[in-house]
Amino acid sequence: MKKSLAILLLFISFNLIFSQKIGRIEPANWWVGMKNNSVTLLIYGKDISDLQPAISYSGVAITENKMVENKNYLFLTLEISPEAKAGTVKIKFSKNKKVVLTKDFPIYTREANSANRESYGSKDAILLIVPDRFSNGDEKNDIVKTTLEQKLDRNNEDARHGGDIQGIINHLDYIKSLGYTQIWNTPLIENDEPTYSYHGYAATDFYKIDPRFGTNEDLKKLSTEAKKRNIGLIWDVVLNHCGSEYYFVKDLPEKSWINYPDSENRVRTNHLKTTITDIYATEIDKEEYLNGWFDGHMADLNQKNPLLAKYLTQNIIWWVEYAGLSGLRVDTYSYSDKNFLADWTKAILEEYPKMNIVAEEMSRNIAQTSYWQIDKENSDGYKSYMPMMMDFPINDNIVSALNEKSGWFSSWRKVYEGVANDFLFPHPNNQLIFPDNHDLDRFYSRLNKKFENWKLGIAMYMTMRGTPQFFYGTEVLMTNDKAGSDGQRRSDFYGGWKGDSKNAVTEVGLNNEEKEAKKYFTNLLNWRKTNEVVANGKFKHYAPTNNDVYVYLRYEDNEKVMVLLNKNSTKVTLDLNRYKEMIPNKFNAKDVISGKDCSFQNTIDIPSKTAMILEIKN
Repeated sequence: MKKSLAILLLFISFNLIFSQKIGRIEPANWWVGMKNNSVTLLIYGKDISDLQPAISYSGVAITENKMVENKNYLFLTLEISPEAKAGTVKIKFSKNKKVVLTKDFPIYTREANSANRESYGSKDAILLIVPDRFSNGDEKNDIVKTTLEQKLDRNNEDARHGGDIQGIINHLDYIKSLGYTQIWNTPLIENDEPTYSYHGYAATDFYKIDPRFGTNEDLKKLSTEAKKRNIGLIWDVVLNHCGSEYYFVKDLPEKSWINYPDSENRVRTNHLKTTITDIYATEIDKEEYLNGWFDGHMADLNQKNPLLAKYLTQNIIWWVEYAGLSGLRVDTYSYSDKNFLADWTKAILEEYPKMNIVAEEMSRNIAQTSYWQIDKENSDGYKSYMPMMMDFPINDNIVSALNEKSGWFSSWRKVYEGVANDFLFPHPNNQLIFPDNHDLDRFYSRLNKKFENWKLGIAMYMTMRGTPQFFYGTEVLMTNDKAGSDGQRRSDFYGGWKGDSKNAVTEVGLNNEEKEAKKYFTNLLNWRKTNEVVANGKFKHYAPTNNDVYVYLRYEDNEKVMVLLNKNSTKVTLDLNRYKEMIPNKFNAKDVISGKDCSFQNTIDIPSKTAMILEIKN
């Protein structure tokens, strides 16, 4: 009887020990030689906090073993000294002084010069891709049995369409041929939501590529293949929210991990960005903006929680190191806690001093946007470290100028006065300019499909101060007929799927305007790659008068490019005396768009509805 009881107790004890499993360790590895050499591991498993972790590895030490409200979580901080060697750290988990689990935690050697990697800037041109809508390169991952959403429907603008990482890889030569030097993909990480998950902004695993896009290794392959073509990858960062199906939302480490954890008391954000800077704003308005959920299926993360803050910071450093990224773009920037944002940005830049990061502040209020740029002296004393901002104001102003008729003032006046407000930015040249993106109606649609105005606008985006970003398909006049529809804004790239009747690459099915647009766009973007003064030169503009021509120059001491934009339906003759501060009355130039050599004396004739980009010869 005693023997049977002993065997039974041993069996029960054995099962209790081995019923404890570790589901996740995040991050799964780190690197030797990081400035951020203190890494906090999120360890998740049933009653994991009942176990005691220990390591024995030269140069690596446990500095904190933190338990939280939920026994399924353990936060283990490791310090990796500069003297540590790459290898595998064995983390042993004990119970009652007996080792019951062992997990490997690799530490790797960094790639050479990783900390000083080059990033993007005004020398570059960025292609924005929504991966699900760009190209289906691997049909085997269209449906993944483990995901909640189990179908594709290209006729449904809100459903998944099947684009993936392999589809982007297949188009890298095309992307290079257009003149791009960087690719910004909307988030590629797992979005395992029941519906409306294609866009990528409702993450359910910050460390895993969505299986319908491919694998983590596929991302590394994309990065490697892009680099072979001198193209960098920009990572889309979401710090404010994640998907409601995320494991750490469904099983919170602690209630303070997210804002409004109790569904019965939950509020949606009021989207009032001005509450950040409004000296009259009430506390309830600030609270609803910062802490309200962005959407019903997007849990609002509480960055004031120090463990979450560390988790989010480490995650981005991990991806930069793992995938060899060249830069970052941050979604819904000001919705997060602003003190965290300063700390987060500073931590990234300390690890990667040359890294460029652009923040989305989707506001047309220039004072509001400039608040967030590094070196801005704000009245409230807030110190930001964000290098670049997305320039939404100029986007609206250019569309207005191209659509409106000239009246008492030139229709270019809004653009002129908007750019004149650059004094509000500490670094006005470090702004991202764009005719459209995944949150805006297509540029050609907003211009009422007027091709001549599209060409004027594209010429401006190719030569304006800042770094230009274009949306896939802009080069072939892609449109959305239903204004305000995200699904249509993000419609499928022509020829990205087998059997498509139109193909942007081969030009099968394109009409004459679409072919001309592609040629116009490609010539200008490739020219821009070679022109240092447009990339990094100074900017000077002339007030547009009632002749409705906007004139500006990009220049350095010995080089000048003059841009003339005539949206009139008739030819305009300009008197060069007005421009003598910047150019002589007599000069020779090459017109970049027409490819012709030109000579001018006293006047310049600009044909109707025409952009002229003149490389002035000394």
